[in-house]
Amino acid sequence: MMRKFIFYFIIFFFVAKCYGQHDESKAADYTLPDVLKTIDGQIVNTVSVWENKRRTEVLTLFENNIYGQTLKSYDSIKFTLTNNVENALNGKARLKEVIITVWKSNKHVAIPLTVVIPNNSKKPSPLFLVINNGNKNNTDSTEKSKSDFGPVEMVIDSGYAIAAVYTGNAAPDNKETYQNGVLQLYPDQLNADNGIKAIGAWAWAASRAMDYFKTDNDVDFTKVGVVGHSRGGKTSLWAGAQDQRFAMVFSSCSGSTGAALARNQSGETVKAINTGFPHWFNNNYKKYNNDVNTLPVDQHMLIALIAPRPVYTTSATQDKWADPVGSYLSMVNAQKVYALYGKQSALTPDQPPPNTPILHSVLGYHIREGGHALTEYDWGIFIRFANFHYFQK
Repeated sequence: MMRKFIFYFIIFFFVAKCYGQHDESKAADYTLPDVLKTIDGQIVNTVSVWENKRRTEVLTLFENNIYGQTLKSYDSIKFTLTNNVENALNGKARLKEVIITVWKSNKHVAIPLTVVIPNNSKKPSPLFLVINNGNKNNTDSTEKSKSDFGPVEMVIDSGYAIAAVYTGNAAPDNKETYQNGVLQLYPDQLNADNGIKAIGAWAWAASRAMDYFKTDNDVDFTKVGVVGHSRGGKTSLWAGAQDQRFAMVFSSCSGSTGAALARNQSGETVKAINTGFPHWFNNNYKKYNNDVNTLPVDQHMLIALIAPRPVYTTSATQDKWADPVGSYLSMVNAQKVYALYGKQSALTPDQPPPNTPILHSVLGYHIREGGHALTEYDWGIFIRFANFHYFQK
């Protein structure tokens, strides 16, 4: 694990030095694509036109130019309970370990899913699904290890269930081996310029977890939020945009090709991310390395695809690489799609000061003191945001 950390640190340092832009005052001037203007020039002013025309256009543009195609077809799916501990966390919770097996064209992939349910709930529990792109023990419920990345006991004590899919099982985070997972079922994607790569595979795995939750009577399927940090935060936004079954989306420090506007060009740029991690996004995305202003989309449009469902994003004061300003501006510029639904956000024109969360809003946000991490502070805010939307408290 330490060797892998050092490897990615070296890549991060090299790419940041060569391609990064950290001075916000030097960020480029730009004009964002109009999320409410169709390709043929029609102004979108109703939910009907948005849902039946423009939303499909925007989703397709993201598929073809950045994340890859949305894959929905497979031959069969099976859920196998491999472990069931009814008194986990000293009796507070029930731990389920499930293998999700998906078959297509006589091949299969197995995705492990860990689910922890509060024992004191008298009805199906709302749930946070974590895109775990870190240590597999980040969402451990056996008391062997505890992590702020997935504070299981804190979530359980708050009345929520928590589940996790580990990204490495869907696609190894490696430019040489990322195809050894989900993409074995969809080999045609490897030669397609708009084919999915690792982040598309991770989002696909999150949707297969949703297939499972629909069968689990302990989970409130209508109240499942997807949570991700960093590259997982990019994935949670893309998963929420594609799969409207997710009730809300949480994205921590997701930066470039997550919440941050590509055109802001502060911190990690499109060129930097495609250079350092060529296995994350489709081949077409590389065409914009040196000319992001010709991208037909920007990340405010990704957040708009999640409307009218709630979205919460975070930044950190020391995480300039993830472009806190550009991340906030994406949220601000997504508001007009939410307004079509009569959903008014409480976002302010300017980014709020650190540790001042915008909670009572369909679009929530905070920038906290500290660096690039998913912390217990963030989780406390996520729980409060979910409480507000699910229970109005």
